Amino acid sequence: MTPTDFPIWSTLALGFVLGLRHALDADHLAAVSTFVSEEKSLLRSSLIGVSWGMGHTAALLVFGLLVATFRLALTPRFSQFLEFLVGCMLVFLGVNVLVKLARGSALHVHAHQHDGVEHKHLHLHVAEPAHQHQHQHRTLRLGGRPFVVGVVHGLAGTAALMMLVVGALPSVLLAAAYILIFGVGSIGGMMVMSVLMSVPLALAARRLQIVERGIRLVAGLFSLGFGGYLTWEVGLIQALVR
Repeated sequence: MTPTDFPIWSTLALGFVLGLRHALDADHLAAVSTFVSEEKSLLRSSLIGVSWGMGHTAALLVFGLLVATFRLALTPRFSQFLEFLVGCMLVFLGVNVLVKLARGSALHVHAHQHDGVEHKHLHLHVAEPAHQHQHQHRTLRLGGRPFVVGVVHGLAGTAALMMLVVGALPSVLLAAAYILIFGVGSIGGMMVMSVLMSVPLALAARRLQIVERGIRLVAGLFSLGFGGYLTWEVGLIQALVR
C-alpha cells in the first residue's frame, strides 16, 4: 500500500475516538479523582483534566516519535516497569488524600444538655486552610501535579500505542498527527470526566460538608486500592519477593 492509498482521515478519526476512550481507563480516573476531589469549582476541575491530558499527550508525542523514528523496541520488561510505576503513583496519590483528610478534621463525641437532659453525638471539626495558603498552591495543583501524572500515564501507554503507530502508519509525520489527535481526544475525555466527578463535590460543598469529605475519602481509597492492585498484578512485587 502506498502512502497515497492509506486511509489517513479515517485513521485520524479513529485516533480521536480511541483517545476519548483512553481517558476512561480506571487508572487514569483514579489518579485524576484525587485532584478533583479537592476542588469545588467546575472550572478548576476541568483545568485539572486539561492539564493531565497535556502531560499525557506530551509524553506520547516525545517518546512515541522517538520509537517511530528510530524503530526502538520496547521490551515487555520495560513496559511492565512503567505499569508498576503507575501503580506506585496511584498509591502515593491515594495516601496523600487520606493524610490530608486525617489532618484536616477531628471526630469526637460532643455532649450537651437540653432541658436538663444530656445528649451525646458525634461532632466533626474541619480545619479550613488559610486563603493565602490555598492561593500559593492552587497553581501547582491545577497545573504541575496533574501534568506530571499525565506524563507518567503517557509513558506507560506508549507501548500499546506504538504497536499501531510503528506497525501500520506509513510515515513519521502521520504518526505525529495520529498521536496529537489521540491526545486531543484524551484531553477532551478527561476534561468532561473531571467536570462530571466534580459536580457532586460542588453540590455537597454547598449543603453538607461531611458528604464532601466522604467523596474525597472514596477517591483516596479508590486510588490507593487500585494502585495496590496494579502493582501486584504487574508481577514485579512477586519477583522481588522471590
